[in-house]
Amino acid sequence: MENVVETTTPDAGLNRRFTVAPMMDWTDRHCRYFHRQLSQHAVLYTEMVTTGALIHAEPARFLDFNAAEHPLALQLGGSNVQDLAHCTEMAEQWGYDEVNLNVGCPSDRVQNNMIGACLMAHPQLVADCLHEMQSRVRIPVTVKHRLGIDDMDSYEELHNFVDIVRSSGCKTFIVHARKAILKGLSPKENRDVPPLKYDWVYQLKQDFPELEILINGGIKTLDESQQHLAQLDGVMLGREAYQNPYLMAEVDQQLYGCDQPLKSRKDVALSMRDYIAEQLSQGSYLNHIVRHTLGLFHGQRGGRQYRRYLSENAYKPGADLSVFDEALARVPD
Repeated sequence: MENVVETTTPDAGLNRRFTVAPMMDWTDRHCRYFHRQLSQHAVLYTEMVTTGALIHAEPARFLDFNAAEHPLALQLGGSNVQDLAHCTEMAEQWGYDEVNLNVGCPSDRVQNNMIGACLMAHPQLVADCLHEMQSRVRIPVTVKHRLGIDDMDSYEELHNFVDIVRSSGCKTFIVHARKAILKGLSPKENRDVPPLKYDWVYQLKQDFPELEILINGGIKTLDESQQHLAQLDGVMLGREAYQNPYLMAEVDQQLYGCDQPLKSRKDVALSMRDYIAEQLSQGSYLNHIVRHTLGLFHGQRGGRQYRRYLSENAYKPGADLSVFDEALARVPD
């Protein structure tokens, strides 16, 4: 439990201009360490962790992280007020910079446990949860939600949801700019089929100027991010940041005004070597680490060979750092 620290300061002023979305099976601690090699300022989010998993399993399995991952937020899934508050306390004790409540996941499995997007039908419960979570800690507590669900899909209903939830004292709303269709669409389809309505998110910022409003959904480039930032406080990228991670290499310069030199793709990969070696020595499997780097050389000469070599060899028993080096050797300098 090496990451448990005493937190003595409130919100350290997280700058959420650019954030990477919580993505199940993707944004684990190895992924986040890799993303941190690309941007020092982006706020990173864990995969959603349910309150039940934290309370009834070994917390370190879900909460451990590398100090290099800061600024880092834990996303929680749940709807029991006291359980969420308890897990928020755990997150603060563990050293997280923020806790985020998931009100956007559309999967059947979480719906059955009153987790995720189905909570949009219960704004007062969401407000009660957030109020109690905030009362227990000094780190910020935020919420991520959809535009609506099923037939609850008018702007008026979205406005009402935000109006009720903000009464909790929550000041940061991350809005996935699609509604969720809980009856009839899979979670994968819910990421593409419902239309994006960016203008609704812009309208929320106009109606609630005192709130910090971030936008998520369908954003693929830093140019698009800049366009959204002209009207909103922050952007959150998901699949594009994972599948084409090198776009994050210019986040610090373009969105945070930093002037450090741009890292090459190869430099980013090489910055992972010591971490990979350390994790392998602690019993991690090579494939669990390097799978997150498969898109690093997307569209580049040698990129396909790099990806293929890792895909075909990193999962094999005994695969070590030499496999990663062999893959890198297929990419010209």
